[in-house]
Amino acid sequence: MTELPDAHPSPSASPSVSSAPPAVAFFDVDETLISVNSMSRFLRHHLRVAGRSRPALDEAVRGLRTLAARGASRPELTCAYYRLYAGCDARELAAQGRAWFAEETRAGDLFLTATVAALREHRRRGETVVLVSGSFAPCLDPIAQWLGADEVLCARPESVEGVLTGGLDLAMLGEEKADAVRALLSARGVRADRCHAYGDHASDLAMLRAVGHPVVVGADPLLARCAEEHGWRRIPASAGPRSLRDWGEQRPSIEGRTTKE
Repeated sequence: MTELPDAHPSPSASPSVSSAPPAVAFFDVDETLISVNSMSRFLRHHLRVAGRSRPALDEAVRGLRTLAARGASRPELTCAYYRLYAGCDARELAAQGRAWFAEETRAGDLFLTATVAALREHRRRGETVVLVSGSFAPCLDPIAQWLGADEVLCARPESVEGVLTGGLDLAMLGEEKADAVRALLSARGVRADRCHAYGDHASDLAMLRAVGHPVVVGADPLLARCAEEHGWRRIPASAGPRSLRDWGEQRPSIEGRTTKE
């Protein structure tokens, strides 16, 4: 996917309305755009195709669950997750990610209807679509390509000469999501009050607050309370057709009305 440009726009540059850069719509991924946790589902796929035995697979998953049960923080769980990929070739993981995504789309209702419809509407309006997730490129790049997203901001596992070390350069959690959103908008000269962000979990709150139009997906208690207090829009986290083609020509607008192409 495209990377954030290095050039920072001049503060004195004040584009006219006609020449202003397009607004940006930011989307969390797991349980915001898709109905599953991509990290856990991909891990199972990876261990299976890597020839790991079923007991080894169960042990890896059980280890993460044990950490969670002991009250490990989200960053701690994320670091433990990426340690499982130590020694893996990045290109092989990318290929596994494409195969995993193909399996998921064949298996059932992967996408969440209302959020994907909103994404399509942002694209129709000529806005930039960016996925923001603590998952990593092998999971996210196929999803981004399928949805027509312009960019992915995600976790960056540490690698040396194309081999993952098990370390993590960037987790892309919580405030890191908001920092990434602000950095992208600053680099492109886009005002935050023109932009949307979609998230389903309390860890998305900082990202939602970083834009002018936050949208809460699903029923997270903290986000629901914030939506009530601040008048944020809410949309359901209901699964729909597995393929964008199955939506046909009907699309809900980002204001929630149902329209036709």
